[in-house]
Amino acid sequence: MSVLESATRIAYRRRASPLHATRATVAAGYGGGLALAALLVEDPIVLAGLLAAVLLAAAAAGVSRQLLTAARGAAVPMFAATVIVNVLVDRGGLTVFMRLGDWGVLGQMNLTLESVVFGLVFGLRLLVVALACLLAVCTADPDELLVSLRRVSPRSALTASLATRMVPVLGQDAQRLAEALRCRPDGGPRGTRARLAILRATIAGALDRALDVAAVLETRGYGAGGGARGGGAALDPARAAARSRHDLAFSAAAVAIPALALLSRVDGAASFHAYPLVSIAAGPATFATVVLLIAATLLPFADRRGIEP
Repeated sequence: MSVLESATRIAYRRRASPLHATRATVAAGYGGGLALAALLVEDPIVLAGLLAAVLLAAAAAGVSRQLLTAARGAAVPMFAATVIVNVLVDRGGLTVFMRLGDWGVLGQMNLTLESVVFGLVFGLRLLVVALACLLAVCTADPDELLVSLRRVSPRSALTASLATRMVPVLGQDAQRLAEALRCRPDGGPRGTRARLAILRATIAGALDRALDVAAVLETRGYGAGGGARGGGAALDPARAAARSRHDLAFSAAAVAIPALALLSRVDGAASFHAYPLVSIAAGPATFATVVLLIAATLLPFADRRGIEP
């Protein structure tokens, strides 16, 4: 149920920001550019700069609350998982801080400081990628984005559109069922039993909704072959506006951000090595890269002409 509740909180809502004024494909590409930059670099200083850039971009777009909520819920489990898995699996590194002896087929289990550092850096990278993708989710209109996929596969676009519409509805159903369960005179089942009861009822409701939607779509001609008919026009874009200056600015940023990240890795400004000993580039070029990445991320928000308050 917590997943469904989170889905109702982290979703697209039209806001007065330059990023929301762009095409959905541009907003998605902007978030994808930030995620790609995090995948291209390993230096924790640059990754921390990218994290700050993503959070500042979210604040400028008015969606910082959604991203901070997601970060609070995911950061600790993500870092714990990456560190624990890497420490137990990777035997590299020279700084051993704990010897656990021989584990049979797993061999000698030595825990090293370098494996902990690498796990933390990997967790930071995953966090930046996840938040960048959430930024795209919160700022790219899903209907408009799916319309752009209609040229590739109309049926897939329709299926994805229905799925994205159903998730918030199912989340609201689960909340109402939980409230109804708590209003029972005996208090109803608690703990795992209560969660299973709500899950069963939600899944049953989802199947009933799917049958109803399928029946409606069948009566309107979907799946009959010979191209989209009847309700197929509902996927057509409501407007075909020319590219705006906001589209051009955020498109340029989506290209510049990963380009800067790649350049910093090539020229050694974002150099990081965890094994055999930790080595981090922390010179002027590294901090200059961080400043440039943050500037490239935030500059498109400076132009607010045409943005309704």
